[in-house]
Amino acid sequence: MTEAIDALQNQVRAEPSEARHRVFLFQLLSVLGQWDRALTQLNVAGEMDAGNLGMVQVYRQALASEALRAEVFAGNRTPLIFGDPEQWVALLFEALKLYAAGEIEKSKELRAAALESAPTTSGRLNGRKFEWIADADMRIGPMLEAIINGRYFWVPYSRIAEMRVEEPEDLRDLVWLPAQFKWTNGGEAVALIPVRYPGSESSKDPQIQLGRRTEWEYQGEDLYTGLGQRILVTDQDEVSLLEIRNITFKQPVEIRDISLMPTDGGDESQSDG
Repeated sequence: MTEAIDALQNQVRAEPSEARHRVFLFQLLSVLGQWDRALTQLNVAGEMDAGNLGMVQVYRQALASEALRAEVFAGNRTPLIFGDPEQWVALLFEALKLYAAGEIEKSKELRAAALESAPTTSGRLNGRKFEWIADADMRIGPMLEAIINGRYFWVPYSRIAEMRVEEPEDLRDLVWLPAQFKWTNGGEAVALIPVRYPGSESSKDPQIQLGRRTEWEYQGEDLYTGLGQRILVTDQDEVSLLEIRNITFKQPVEIRDISLMPTDGGDESQSDG
């Protein structure tokens, strides 16, 4: 990866007015988690070519969300929650904070209580029926990380009616994968899903950095955390995020709107870029 960066920087020096080199460098720096440098190259690409401005707006917000995401998994912040925060969600976040503080046993107890109370969501993944679905990383469980309207959310699967995931086309899609959501309240949104588990960008394994493989680290007390590409598990299968094209969820019909509500720890200004 270092050689690729060096080669690309040499291209930028040789052809400094080529915006496409800046776009590629932004993407490669994002793979490496060098968010500030990536933002610089993204902004330059927008200044050089107005055709890049739409991309600049979307991914400037994605880059800003990564700082909050790191704080969430460090136990220092709470993400925005899609919908009314429920008690099991609060327990899951408290478990994450305890895990980050090294209190693994207490974290396990709260996580177990959260998972016991969380709604079970059935549906179809790529056409195959399932009775329940969760992230394979036990810190996340029945929630999905997503950047919606430029802000970093955790979304309970129980709030989703349908999720359509685009096939990756560019290097940046290995960092944030575009998706479209239909919510149980009838609303719709486009979003970016972080492809990799937090910390993957710092791995010495390029396959982990590029989200091409997943490895699991045992943290004690039956807790495993992931590096590399996100994996979703159901009662039928394990599926990597990049293999998913469509998930439909069987949900009860809602009779009221769900608002985008931050939790007490949320800050709506945190990921506005």
